Amino acid sequence: MSIEHPLTAQPRTGNQFATLGGGCFWCLEAVYEEVQGVVDVESGYSGGHVAKPAYADVCDGTTGHAEVVRIEFDPQISYRELLEIFFVIHDPTTLNRQGNDSGTQYRSVIFYHSDEQRSVAEDVMREAQTQWNKPIVTQLLPAPDYHRAETHHQEYYRHNPAAGYCMFVVSPKVAKFRKTFAAKRKNSTVD
Repeated sequence: MSIEHPLTAQPRTGNQFATLGGGCFWCLEAVYEEVQGVVDVESGYSGGHVAKPAYADVCDGTTGHAEVVRIEFDPQISYRELLEIFFVIHDPTTLNRQGNDSGTQYRSVIFYHSDEQRSVAEDVMREAQTQWNKPIVTQLLPAPDYHRAETHHQEYYRHNPAAGYCMFVVSPKVAKFRKTFAAKRKNSTVD
């Protein structure tokens, strides 16, 4: 999707952006690539204080950025549906951590692009809280500058499914999405 064609600064006419962080961006990218209505998804960094951050600096925790995906989606899917998927495929109750990945770069965060997205996110977060025994710690913030991650991070799962991290961390999240949201998958025959 985005390895050869980076997302532009603005979505195509009629489309919107969603910017989400929920642990390693490879996990979110792998799931959202399969969602009907997602035009493109790209791994990147948002929420920090350094211009043009590099992966090593983000991992060191010195830039303040979160690993995120920027999703361009069309009206075939709603922002609400994207967030409903988000709250199923990651643990929004662990502060700065997803599984063994720990640090502020792995925080759970929704960067909204409009007041409407903020309002929808607040509603979905309230609803999602009923599914969790611990408080949701997901940050809800206006979308800051976004920086595309290095090319080798784009479409990582698609090109490296046998890599250890992909097999043990990404694959279970993709499988959970496929089971829970089968009808929302691209090329799905489920009605």
